[in-house]
Amino acid sequence: MTLSQQLGRLIGVREHQVDPGGGGPRRVRHPVEAVVVGGGIAGMSAAVVLAERGVRVTVLEAAPTLGGRLGAWPETLADGTRQMNEHGFHAFFRQYYNWRSILRRIDPGLGFLKPIPGYPILSAQWPTEEFGKLPPAPPLNLLSLLARSPSLRLGDLRQMDRDAALPLLTYDPVRTYAELDGTTAEELLDSLKLPDRARAMLFEVFSHSFFNHEAQMSAAEMVAQFHFYLLGNSEGLAFDCPDEDYATAIWQPLTRHVERHGGQVLTGSAVTALRRDGDRWQVESADGTTYPAGHVVLAVDPPALAALVKASPGLADQAPGLVERMPAFGTPGPPYAVARYWLEGDVSQRRAVFNGVSRQATLDSVTLYHRLENEPRIWAQRTGGSVVELHAYACEPGVPAEELAERMRAELGVLWPEFAGLRVRELRARVEAQAPAFTPNSHATRPGVRTDADGLYLAGDGIATDFPSALMERSAATGIIAANRILRAEGGAAEPVRSIRPRGLLAGRS
Repeated sequence: MTLSQQLGRLIGVREHQVDPGGGGPRRVRHPVEAVVVGGGIAGMSAAVVLAERGVRVTVLEAAPTLGGRLGAWPETLADGTRQMNEHGFHAFFRQYYNWRSILRRIDPGLGFLKPIPGYPILSAQWPTEEFGKLPPAPPLNLLSLLARSPSLRLGDLRQMDRDAALPLLTYDPVRTYAELDGTTAEELLDSLKLPDRARAMLFEVFSHSFFNHEAQMSAAEMVAQFHFYLLGNSEGLAFDCPDEDYATAIWQPLTRHVERHGGQVLTGSAVTALRRDGDRWQVESADGTTYPAGHVVLAVDPPALAALVKASPGLADQAPGLVERMPAFGTPGPPYAVARYWLEGDVSQRRAVFNGVSRQATLDSVTLYHRLENEPRIWAQRTGGSVVELHAYACEPGVPAEELAERMRAELGVLWPEFAGLRVRELRARVEAQAPAFTPNSHATRPGVRTDADGLYLAGDGIATDFPSALMERSAATGIIAANRILRAEGGAAEPVRSIRPRGLLAGRS
């Protein structure tokens, strides 16, 4: 434990238990059937816990592969080489306690996760700034940031509106949303009166990571995520990543784990509707199969959830509250684009594996996969090339994926001149809009895990929790919570749920 972590513990910056779990036998004592719709992080987390407790669980995933926005699938390059492609880079932060608990089922030591050194932010206007080497825990990480960062000097603090900045240090799961959910993140940043460099390098890069534009994102959500990633956890901004593609490292072994415990995982099984039949649910799939179950977990992205609810007219009687929330909740955030390039030649050896990007029109991050995962590494060693992924978290709508890819490639060429000279051998590009929106005034109507229908639950990174969480960790946490509700209803032992310090450093106690 580092000095900053020891000091942090004195002020409650440590892992906190949200739900101790337990409360019943390890396995349910009578037959229980559950269907999980969606085979991403949320759905598979629910399925793991349910299967381990003896619930006969079936996972129905519409896509041919598992993972959702953490998916991976094979591609064949022009030279006949098989390469796994993925949905985009994801950082496995160390305060993802619930997601890591699920992953320990397949690797108790998490040996497949490798630390990623550094967290540089690239800019065409200012020198690269490094955030990965700060002390892990507050308050030393914040003090170190102020001491080291050229973007925010002590003199700048005197120019800031300290009253406007106070919400960043006083996060409260009730008060923050009551006071700031009607304000945009852009308006909050304007009110801070930060130097332009600090705003760009410290805050805008951060807020883009949640697949929302500042002008369309709730200020309360930005404060909550600032707390979750920087000011409320003892692990800091350090993160790890698998050394194999997501299918090999995560989804294949998790599938085997669920199956060993009596569950089944079916891909290519799109669910078309739900209906209630007495005290059971009937889950209808596109191939005409109906899956009966006492409990159903809907763990799909917001647009898919809204479409499924709309296609299930009986829910108007069973879950009117859920139906009412869907038109707004089902509208996703802005489109995001991912482009993976297989290139001739390589960038400089001093370039980091993962890089955030500030103030480019399209490009938000760069990942060197030939220095991250084994399969691209082998390809690069054999060909003398490189495998580079470019990611736009919130891009212009209506632009084809290939055009967005070329915009990002040109922008990186400005930041890394040697990249501009690398010849493209292959490109796989796509643009999608499936991530949840966190618009102003959306918190009050954001659905939680429990719905107003018996035996029907939601899970995913857009679902509300009453403790700090985000992205992959919120997906895993809500999946576990959904499983716990089923287990407690059936007399089984629940899974522990954990999180970070529940309130900001200056928020006091509830």
